[in-house]
Amino acid sequence: MKYQVGDSIIVNLTNEAGKIIEILNESMVLIDVKGVKFPAYMDQIDFPYFNMFSKAMKAEPVKPKLYIDDVKKEKKQIITTKALTTKQPNGVWLQLIPILSEDEFGDDIIEFFKIYIVNETEHLLEFKYDLLLAGNSNFDIANEVLPYHDFYIHDIAIENFSDNPKFNVTFNLKNKDKTKVEFLETTYKLKGKQVFQQLELMKQTGSASIRHLLFKAYPEKVYTEKLNLDKLTNSGIKVTDAKQYIANLPTPRTVIDLHIEKLVHDSTHMTNGEIMQIQLQELEKWYSIAVLQNAPFLIVVHGVGDGILRNEVHEYIKYKKEVKRFVNQYHPSFGWGATEIFFE
Repeated sequence: MKYQVGDSIIVNLTNEAGKIIEILNESMVLIDVKGVKFPAYMDQIDFPYFNMFSKAMKAEPVKPKLYIDDVKKEKKQIITTKALTTKQPNGVWLQLIPILSEDEFGDDIIEFFKIYIVNETEHLLEFKYDLLLAGNSNFDIANEVLPYHDFYIHDIAIENFSDNPKFNVTFNLKNKDKTKVEFLETTYKLKGKQVFQQLELMKQTGSASIRHLLFKAYPEKVYTEKLNLDKLTNSGIKVTDAKQYIANLPTPRTVIDLHIEKLVHDSTHMTNGEIMQIQLQELEKWYSIAVLQNAPFLIVVHGVGDGILRNEVHEYIKYKKEVKRFVNQYHPSFGWGATEIFFE
């Protein structure tokens, strides 16, 4: 192996100095250049010593004598924060780096992908990452990623892409900003066929990874103009105060049953899609009432079955900021057919 972890290198194309931080395979390494980590093929880098000793040494010019009267006073320069910032914001990305190995015939094959979150903005971001395979949560993590840095998440085996992976990542600013939204939800779906299309594109462009833009810039909060309620009431429209509205809400339930026979008298004429819509509307209704009434918890009975309704329930509550946690475990009254939601 020509290189080892910790070796200093030069990027041939840009002549920038860097360091090897990981050996990915026999032809590719992960390098760090000025705090930015990215993969590179070994023929794209070289040791710095060649440049140091191959260039002709230039003779130092003879400096003329300088007398004190010739020295001009230096003007004081004001260095701003903007002047110190050399990197340009380029959004937040999900990066998939393929890791190769040789098969028995000497051909390169992909064993797995390394997954990174790449933060090319000036914001310190907190994130919650969740990978779904075939609709079920497979891996989740919560952490933070520094400005202009990346964060290694985990590895995904190549065969898992046949399960239609779905990457859910929710971001929020570590340093709160009233002008920005409280959190930002992003999703990236990648089917097996699309993976091979991306790999083919990588060969054509000479890229070493698959990159997907999660968002370009952290969004500003949208302010809506306050309505003039006097005009509404004068025109005969009934306006109810929010506090009065909450006081008139139904008493929050601790248990809601989403079995369709509990919600309608006859469902024999309904399609599966219509049944699901009614069930999710019932969930949304009692979830909202529980939140408005500051209920400590809510039990949602969805049954066992093939798990479709359970997955839809979990998908609905997964990124709700009011939810502290939720569990689908054995319950003495409902068996495995209920999910318990605990609110902040």
